[in-house]
Amino acid sequence: MPIVQEYAYRAVDAAGGGVVKGTIEAPGEGAVTSKLRAQGLTPLEVTLVSKTGLNMDLSLPGFERRVKVKSLALFATQMAGLINAGLPLLRTLTILSEQTTDKRLQGAIISVHAEVESGVAFSAALASHPDVFPPLMVNVIRVGETGGFLGAAMESVARTYTNESELRNRVRAAVTYPIIVLVIAILGVIAMVTFVVPVFAGMFAGLGSQLPLPTQVLVGVSSNMWWILPLLLVCGGAVWLVWRRQRRSEAYRRVVDPMKLKLPVFGSMITKIAAARFARNLAMMLDAGVPLVQGLDVIGKASDNWAIEQAVRSIQASIRDGKSFSAPLAKAAVFPPMVAQMVSVGEESGTLSAMLASVADFYEKEVETATSQLTSVIEPILIVGIGLIIGGMVVTLYLPIFTIYGELSRQ
Repeated sequence: MPIVQEYAYRAVDAAGGGVVKGTIEAPGEGAVTSKLRAQGLTPLEVTLVSKTGLNMDLSLPGFERRVKVKSLALFATQMAGLINAGLPLLRTLTILSEQTTDKRLQGAIISVHAEVESGVAFSAALASHPDVFPPLMVNVIRVGETGGFLGAAMESVARTYTNESELRNRVRAAVTYPIIVLVIAILGVIAMVTFVVPVFAGMFAGLGSQLPLPTQVLVGVSSNMWWILPLLLVCGGAVWLVWRRQRRSEAYRRVVDPMKLKLPVFGSMITKIAAARFARNLAMMLDAGVPLVQGLDVIGKASDNWAIEQAVRSIQASIRDGKSFSAPLAKAAVFPPMVAQMVSVGEESGTLSAMLASVADFYEKEVETATSQLTSVIEPILIVGIGLIIGGMVVTLYLPIFTIYGELSRQ
């Protein structure tokens, strides 16, 4: 992925004849020249604007911000509309590069524009930016470009990524509330241990009697919060950094991804999301004319789960050996049985892509139902858990008072 940088330019306006100056962001001088010419300007001078100190962009390997699915869906929707309206490809890319608000996507579009202008095929130009344009999108566009139905291919991509964006938004909305409540609870416990417990500890010091064991532990933790809290923050930050760097490695995915599918509450929802995504993407590729084996290869790599990727590879190998699609699919434990049954009907009736689209619709609705139920299930669990923690701390703080009162009543 080329780095988008800021360039200063001087150019002649073809309409007015005057010299104009300004700055523009692009991945290279060639892209700057292409964009200026598309705007009706003849470049005279293009220079890189150096950035130092606080103006320098900081980017660490493995921590770059990825292009959102929503941005890709909007890009595909707008491009489909412009292409179907009869606009040339280069003019379409110029308009989209000016409209997008995602800097990373904007830089990629500008670079793609420059490559297409130099004679590179559109799909090949997209494929040179794998961190921005997924292989799934590139393959469908390649087929549409070759078959002369690029606008229809972009519409198919737009529908698929719009559904994917809506699916992610529903899942995100379902887990946001529990996470917020959990964070607030943790902050409340830390505040009590740091500020409230020391007040009670001063009161206990004047009692002159031995504190109960739970109270001793709580007071001990409170008196050592000056080093426990920074240690927890450092350890948490270290774990987060390691996770960010290793989450896409083969060793990490081989261990963690199968475990995700077996989680008590979330495992079923993750499986349904995988089934919906698999069916939707494969239906899109089949509708675009991509061969089944090739489509499975792309979808397996785009599954974002190691266990599903291995299952798709096994299905792909079985199809190459001459077996039907539904037979190995039925043996794959990562997909619900209904997927294989619907695929079998689609194979027999010659409506495989339509059946896959129906499977995607069904499981997307299942995910919507599951996400709405998730909040109602987790909410009482969180309330009970938080109540037990806070209530346990309060009881622990009052244990010495109860003990003293009991001793006085016996005298």
